[in-house]
Amino acid sequence: MIDLSVNIAGIRLKNPVMPASGTFGYGEEMADFIDISRLGAVVTKGTTLLPRQGNDQPRICETRAGMINFIGLQNPGAAAVAKEKIPFLRKFGVPIIVNISGFSIEDYRRLASIFCAVEGVVALEVNISCPNVESGGITFGQEPELVFRVVSAVKNRTNRSGIVMIVKLTPNVANIVLPAKAAVEAGADAIALVNTFKARARIRSGPNKGKWIEGGLSGPCIMPIALRMVSDLYKAKLGVPIIGIGGIQFLKDALDFFESGADAIQIGTANFIDPTIMIQIIEGLEKYLAKNGFASFQEYLQKSRT
Repeated sequence: MIDLSVNIAGIRLKNPVMPASGTFGYGEEMADFIDISRLGAVVTKGTTLLPRQGNDQPRICETRAGMINFIGLQNPGAAAVAKEKIPFLRKFGVPIIVNISGFSIEDYRRLASIFCAVEGVVALEVNISCPNVESGGITFGQEPELVFRVVSAVKNRTNRSGIVMIVKLTPNVANIVLPAKAAVEAGADAIALVNTFKARARIRSGPNKGKWIEGGLSGPCIMPIALRMVSDLYKAKLGVPIIGIGGIQFLKDALDFFESGADAIQIGTANFIDPTIMIQIIEGLEKYLAKNGFASFQEYLQKSRT
């Protein structure tokens, strides 16, 4: 057996593979398709203080090598997630990371207070990057000063509880290193990137044929840009773990992220194509390391970046 474990800011993951927020719900839908206990961690759907119905239809459009979503953070609200969703995820014995999304700094502060007190939650993924909600988190993620203020507010809560704080960045900036530096200076324990890119497309078929959709672009088409941004952060030597996201569909994609500087990965759009993708990549990674003479994932990371 190859040791696939990785330490992300004090959280031990049995392997470096987890779902990207918004593509795994709260695990209930996916439990019929995969053994969730085999994942490195689970990341919840973006959660807001109050319940949200999300945006009107159309909300999803398949594009060339990708997908645009305009979901609008549909979720049952923090209280329901804490009471109903987290207990379900606790059954699988994997680290639970709650993605929180706010519309003000006070929202983030209150969300942190709620989930830092919930049994089983080991980390918060602070979403300052959602491009598909009007006046949403993207505003925070584009301005380093606002990044610092939001992250500082959450850090004040997580410090008291020992909860790890992961900050999820928007790629819709000129220089990804600037908001990342602001997040680390404010106390981020890890950085996750990238979220989706702002995009627009015309729907070509179905009941919404001819309508336009504007939202967040994900899928294989964004992977080369995501890899560049992960590499930029790795070269900047910010001193925190990097979780790479963006278009990962095969083992070779995951390896590209690891060798570009990611310590772990999140898989998103590919889950809609095949819910077993994450398990396939975990199994493929173990076979790849064994075939190439690595005793552990950590040894592979060290040697693949030298």
